[in-house]
Amino acid sequence: MHEGRIQAAFDAGVFVLKLSGDVRLTLCATLDQQAQRVAESPGLVAVMIDLREATNVDSTALGFLAKVAMAVQGRLEQPPTIVAEHPDVRRMLDVMGFSRYFTLLEAPLTEPASLDELPQVSADEDGMQQRILEAHRILMRMSDHNRDEFQPLVDLLEEQKSDEDCSKAHH
Repeated sequence: MHEGRIQAAFDAGVFVLKLSGDVRLTLCATLDQQAQRVAESPGLVAVMIDLREATNVDSTALGFLAKVAMAVQGRLEQPPTIVAEHPDVRRMLDVMGFSRYFTLLEAPLTEPASLDELPQVSADEDGMQQRILEAHRILMRMSDHNRDEFQPLVDLLEEQKSDEDCSKAHH
């Protein structure tokens, strides 16, 4: 399985984010940065997320894709588009309720412009844990299924964070 990578382009008001390979939580600091970039882009008219070359997208990465959709909600005439062909990726998007927030397609309406490779943004353990928690809270807001699915994980992460905060306060 290929290691995940992220490419992006912003051209004529269209922001394109392309994820390839096995996209996991190690790329979430980069995805988080892109979600903020999209939210702050002046002149934005459309967002397209290209997952045609993605073989796997884990739940933390999906949470940050949902964050992109929520960042532009109400600003665009059309919801953001996700292009995905891989059956496992499509099934994951369907199960997670992404069709309520994105237009899901198997082929793009137009091929994206030339894409720039994005360097991986590194995150320390605390930053990573914070992003995992944020991603799953976002997914839980998307559907009852996700709430049932991720509540135990979110409870566990919140408990661990609370324990760590207490132990830091006592040292």
